[in-house]
Amino acid sequence: MDKPADFELEQGGGAVRLALHGDWTSAGLGRAGDRLAKRMPSAGHVDLDVAGLGRFDSAGAFVLIQSAGGHLDGAGLSDRPDVQRLVAFVGKAMSDQPRANVRPMNPVVRVLSRIGQAVVNIFQELYHTLVFYGRLLVALTHVALDPRRIRVAPVVALMERAGLDAMPIIAVTNFFVGATIGFLGEDLLNQFGAQAYAVELIGIGVLREFGVLVTAIILSGRSASSFAAEIGAMKMNQEVDAMQVMGVDPFEALVIPRFIAMLTMMPLLTFVAMISGMLGGMLVIWTTAGLSPAFFIQRLLDNVGASHFYMGMIKAPVMAVVIAAIGCRQGMEVGGDVEQLGRRVTTAVVQALFSVIIIDAIFAMIFMALGL
Repeated sequence: MDKPADFELEQGGGAVRLALHGDWTSAGLGRAGDRLAKRMPSAGHVDLDVAGLGRFDSAGAFVLIQSAGGHLDGAGLSDRPDVQRLVAFVGKAMSDQPRANVRPMNPVVRVLSRIGQAVVNIFQELYHTLVFYGRLLVALTHVALDPRRIRVAPVVALMERAGLDAMPIIAVTNFFVGATIGFLGEDLLNQFGAQAYAVELIGIGVLREFGVLVTAIILSGRSASSFAAEIGAMKMNQEVDAMQVMGVDPFEALVIPRFIAMLTMMPLLTFVAMISGMLGGMLVIWTTAGLSPAFFIQRLLDNVGASHFYMGMIKAPVMAVVIAAIGCRQGMEVGGDVEQLGRRVTTAVVQALFSVIIIDAIFAMIFMALGL
């Protein structure tokens, strides 16, 4: 059992006598080092008395040398050659440690340095993304040539977790999005006596844009983070390395099932989002403008049509691929600590959100150029 470290300090005749008692180890030091540093005089040689010293390690040597400064006299350590060698070793290591000459960086140089590092990080991220998509394409080719390689049980489980479990929150969110569009459209168009056109506003907004976009945003925060965290935890526990040792391709075992599950469920969730958004808008128009649900549906069929529905559904598979790929890639990049796992999960969510918004904008420009 460790004996707490203690000391006796006597000063006289220009010399300081320091008698050590107990165990001067990392476990037994306690507050002895702080007390010694406060009482140690700034001048004079320190004569050590180690007759009452128990165990001693590098932590005790460091505290002793740091408290005594350069005035430590090792003559009293002759009875304890182990302590003498350890004090000499730690003292040499402390004296050999270079002192950093910190010079303040010019603010302009600091800003330019951060910009340059950001540019380098962007190109590195682009390179690793292309490498990931290349490996994903190879794995998809293997699976396409031999469909028996698809792991059906993980795919079905992921379809339930990433798809069916997300359906309530997607339906409720899009219901209120549709209701909000209905409120704004009815209030604005009522000033011109054209509140009936709020039906077209709701139909085009929900079917063409908000249904798929809100669904993709929710899945970016829900599924992309989940994929990154699950695969990242397996990387931390070296389960991915164990798969490779056993001859199992991690892309086929971990990435492809999530890819297929997201690609399958995203159109279904988008359809549910569109129906929920239309119901929310229809309820608002019915209660505020007095337009019946039958009028709402008929005007929707006559003036909106199915083209906007198809334009919204076309975006769903593209966004599913991007969300799944970003989440899985960030998970595969996790190293061996929890801090990196947290950073990768955050990066997955941010990149997925940014990507789906950019994709939606690109589709809008394409549809505009095609006159759709």
